[in-house]
Formats: sequence, C-alpha cells, structure tokens
Amino acid sequence: MRAVFLDRESLDRNDLELAAVEGSVEELISFPQTTPAQVKERLKDQDIVIVNKVVLDRETLEAHTPRLICVVATGVNNIDLDACHDLDITVCNSRGYGTDSVAQHSLCLMLALSTRLLDYHQAIMRGDWQRSSQFCLLDYPTQELAGKTLVIVGHGTLGSRVADLAKAFGMHVRIAARPGNTARDDRQPLSELLPVADVLSLHCPLNEATQGLIDSPVLGAMKPTSLLINTARGGLVNEAALASALRHGEIGGAGIDVVDGEPPAANNPLFTNDIPNLIVTPHNAWGAREARQRVVEQLVENILGWQQGRPIRVVNN
Repeated sequence: MRAVFLDRESLDRNDLELAAVEGSVEELISFPQTTPAQVKERLKDQDIVIVNKVVLDRETLEAHTPRLICVVATGVNNIDLDACHDLDITVCNSRGYGTDSVAQHSLCLMLALSTRLLDYHQAIMRGDWQRSSQFCLLDYPTQELAGKTLVIVGHGTLGSRVADLAKAFGMHVRIAARPGNTARDDRQPLSELLPVADVLSLHCPLNEATQGLIDSPVLGAMKPTSLLINTARGGLVNEAALASALRHGEIGGAGIDVVDGEPPAANNPLFTNDIPNLIVTPHNAWGAREARQRVVEQLVENILGWQQGRPIRVVNN
C-alpha cells in the first residue's frame, strides 16, 4: 500500500509526530508542497493520496486514479467529489480537531478588540505613555465583555464551544438562525438580533445561502460599538463593506482570521493602515500544535478504517 502526502507543510512544520502515519502504509512519500503542474506525476502508482489544499480535479484523477483520498482538513472543496464517485475513490476528511484552538482564537480576538490591546501596544511603542502627564493611558475606549450580548451564527460543535467560553466571561449568548438552515427551533433570525449584538461571531459554513452574509445592510443594523468576529470562512463577509463600516464608525471593531481568497491578494480592501480597530490573522486559528496532531491521529484512523473495510469520516457516500 503506497501513499503520497502532497502538501505536508500545510499541516506539519516539523513539530508533529508522523510515525503512526508511516506505519499505516508500506511506503509514504512526502512533499512539502506540490504545484498544479506536479500533481499528476506525483499521483502515479499511489494507492492513497493525503492532501490539504492541493486541487484534485477530474482530469487529474482520471490520469492516475488512487483508491483513497485523505483530506487533512474539514473542507473538501478542492476535491472533485463527483469524479471520485464515478471513479470509485473513497474520500475521507478530518473533523472537530480544531474546536478548542479556534474557539480560543475567537475569544482572543474579542478580548484584544475590547481592550484595544494593539492600539495601546502601538501607543507605547510611539512613546505616548512615556510622555504622559498621567500614570496611565486611556486614549482608546475599552469595554468589558461581562454583561454584553454575543450573537453566534452557526451553533455546531465550534459555535457551542465559543458560547461556553463566552459565558465564562459573563456574556449573554444568543443563537441566530443562519440562512439556509431548515432546522425548526426557536432561534431568531439574524436580522432581529443584530440591533442587540455587542459581538457577532461567525461559525457557519460557506455556501450559496451564506455567501456575503455580512454586507452593508447587516453592518448598518449593528451597534456602532459592536464587534464582528470571523474565524469561519472569508466569503461570509463582504470585505469592502466591512472596511467602509469600520472607517465610518458603523461598528466598533472586527477580528478576522479568514479572507475571501487565500493566500490573499495584495489589494485586499482590509489590508490598509487606515482602518481602525481591525485585527487580521492569517487563517491560523486552527493551527495549535495539539489541534494539528489530532489531524494526524484522524488521518491514521481514516487509513486503517479504510484498509479494514470500515471507512470513517467519508464525505462522498
């Protein structure tokens, strides 16, 4: 049983234990990264393909058909699942590995924005505190999370974990009914919760119903002191609208771990120095070493389960 890992560096930065992966196959070839031009050749004679973000389209899969594709991520939009079905290729992904890591990052963004952490750090670097006539700086208004209302869009495992952490800070949590969710429960529409949201945190999938969910009308309906947190998918937010809303004080701040198109374009509307109280992190909320090691553990489970005729985490049944 031969396996190839096409983009190991997207998961492992030489800090993970991969011996179990190596032990689950007869031969493992590992590449730090793979360009589109290299994919077909590297799939040749491989039974198992391990991949994170490398695109595997129909043409590529028909040229060299593996038997199993293991995606070391939850999203599988880079895999042609219809082609895999037609070619009898099993596709397994990873799930729930980054719950604590992403939830922690979400709260970190809320805290940093609420305390204006970066603004005060930069003020000290400029010498503002050193020149102050007072013992402290209070130039940037801060706020406590306790007593504030957190509105969550997407109340799965991750959204639930964020809710638990927020409650520990004394926040009131409200769950919004996300567009496209047919579950019949007592969740209020997002439009009804926007005026009361002190923090709006996104944890929902990106699909036709949620593409551009946070646009100018939504931002305009929020409090001028409210915060937006997005650790889900960049396409949920209209980035030009968010940049404008922050510049004009329509909302109080935003913490963004994902953007629309990654790696991002240099002209992304959020990547300018004149947007107040904006924190952008490079899609690393999921990347705690513990979380990435869980991906490795799930990868081994996926390989062994498939070898034993009991595949798990299959996404193309």
